[in-house]
Amino acid sequence: MPHTPRPAGFQSRQRVVAGAVLATALAMVGMAYAAVPLYKAFCQATGYGGTTQVARQGTDLRGARTLTVRFDTNIASGLPWTLTPETRSIEARTGETQTVFFKVRNLSDKPFSGVAGYNVSPDQSGSYFDKINCFCFSEQHLGPGETAEWPVVFYLDPALEKDETMAHVDSVTLSYVMYPSRRQPGSTPEGAKF
Repeated sequence: MPHTPRPAGFQSRQRVVAGAVLATALAMVGMAYAAVPLYKAFCQATGYGGTTQVARQGTDLRGARTLTVRFDTNIASGLPWTLTPETRSIEARTGETQTVFFKVRNLSDKPFSGVAGYNVSPDQSGSYFDKINCFCFSEQHLGPGETAEWPVVFYLDPALEKDETMAHVDSVTLSYVMYPSRRQPGSTPEGAKF
């Protein structure tokens, strides 16, 4: 069988196609890794999905509306804690800084660490729910049988009064779920050898 010569530039085109396929694959892997942090940043910036905003301090602006803010708490399995708000709801005028305390207790005879997940509902209220201080911003530690009171300081942005989607919203619910931390006190880091 005679050998048919390949056209000039054939290998060069193969290299270009292979390079393009490799670059596309690497870009897709990179986007997969970036998706979670980018989605989180998007939600925090826009309040999408009930993600609250973070504020450094209260506002001097005062609004005219008063909304009921309800508090909901849950504990994920694997974390032997209780978490209860000092009150189940408050009346909050837009622009006024509010402080609510949450009482937490470690029911076990071992130290545990937890991290809070949170959101507000209805979802569109996340853009206007500004937290100044919250136990959800960092990992929390409790010793055996220890109790603590954690403050949540927030305000409802008066700008919500101009948003048509908030016109008929009379109440907002702030929900927390406490999850066990990946690394508990006294545990060894993954991969540690003795």
